[in-house]
Amino acid sequence: MEERKQYLRLGLTLFLTACAILVFYDTFYMGGTLQSFTTKLIRVLAPVLYGFVMAYLLAPIVNWLERVLTGEADRALKGKKKAGSKRWLRALSILLTWAFVILLVYLLMVMLIPQLVDSITMLVNNAENYYNKIYDWASGLFKSDSETGSWAASLIDQYYDVALDYLKSHILPWAQSMITSLTGGIWSGIWGVVSFLKNTIVGIIVSVYMLAMKERSAARCAKLIYGVFREDRAQLIIKGTRKVDEIFSGFVRGKLLDSLIIGILCFIGCSILKLPYTPLVSVIVGVTNVIPFFGPFIGAVPSAFLILLVSPVKCLYFIIFVVILQQLDGNVIGPKILGGSTGISSFWVVVAILVGGGFGGLPGMFLGVPVCACLHALLKYVIDGRLRRRNMPTEAYRYVERDRETDRQPEEEKRE
Repeated sequence: MEERKQYLRLGLTLFLTACAILVFYDTFYMGGTLQSFTTKLIRVLAPVLYGFVMAYLLAPIVNWLERVLTGEADRALKGKKKAGSKRWLRALSILLTWAFVILLVYLLMVMLIPQLVDSITMLVNNAENYYNKIYDWASGLFKSDSETGSWAASLIDQYYDVALDYLKSHILPWAQSMITSLTGGIWSGIWGVVSFLKNTIVGIIVSVYMLAMKERSAARCAKLIYGVFREDRAQLIIKGTRKVDEIFSGFVRGKLLDSLIIGILCFIGCSILKLPYTPLVSVIVGVTNVIPFFGPFIGAVPSAFLILLVSPVKCLYFIIFVVILQQLDGNVIGPKILGGSTGISSFWVVVAILVGGGFGGLPGMFLGVPVCACLHALLKYVIDGRLRRRNMPTEAYRYVERDRETDRQPEEEKRE
């Protein structure tokens, strides 16, 4: 029996190794069939993924409402429990949660969308004036006899032929292709909006089902893990899953709440300072704030440029206000909401953002930090476990001079 199990493990190992080699070869040397299949599968399961994300984000609100309603029901019924009351309380909690979310989105759209439309309309109407300002500034710079104007004119003369050749060989063909595909792009954009709305509606329905049976689903997943793996390994997997949930829930939910607060504060501050494009600037600052470290700079640069086209003095006011707002976020609001949810240093946060942005764009920059935190926790758990089995300390500072301490021990023994 033991020999049969050994052959089974060997066969499974060889099979998984062959599968890994085929996946590696297909990904890097062939057409990426597995990658295209995965992309299509994600596109098909998009409503389910939307629903999972919505349920994951709204689960704390549902739990809090259910606890409050349960306490009120216990006081009303004086401790008497009726059959099915828990199910009805869960349904009422989900209904109240989605009613609050829909009301909040509706109020934001009613308040924000008209002002956003006015800001974009004003920006489009003033585009010609902005162009004339930049053109007059550049013309005055080139006509002046200053060293800067002479340097800029010589630079343009030097690279004029290169720029003209690049314009003919790259820019014009690209513009032609863009113009020819404009109609198709409009239709694809409309279809993309329709698909997004459809996936969102179906995702809301899926999220309701997930929130209604979240305990049952978690119990079934735990049962599956205990049925497939040994008990000690199953406990490790479940413990690791809880750690991942702790990191992701603390960072993702906290960062979204933090960005919402920053967007509202930016709107209030810009309204008090009477800055132009206040709704548009507030949306840009709030949305880009979800990206750690680089988010404030990504949102502040285009916003400051828009205000600069209207008034340089107001642009200076905006820059000072954004610096104060980001200091408030970094030192007060962010630590209060996020706390130590990631557990990694600022250096690894920057590395995670760069790597995540390189592979996944803006979503990768946002999710790169919790993924890096999960990998850091896993690596720390493995290394600390190996050190404990060797009866060695787990503190990092104990290993800075450990090689010298090891060299001193034989010398001290010889002296003795």
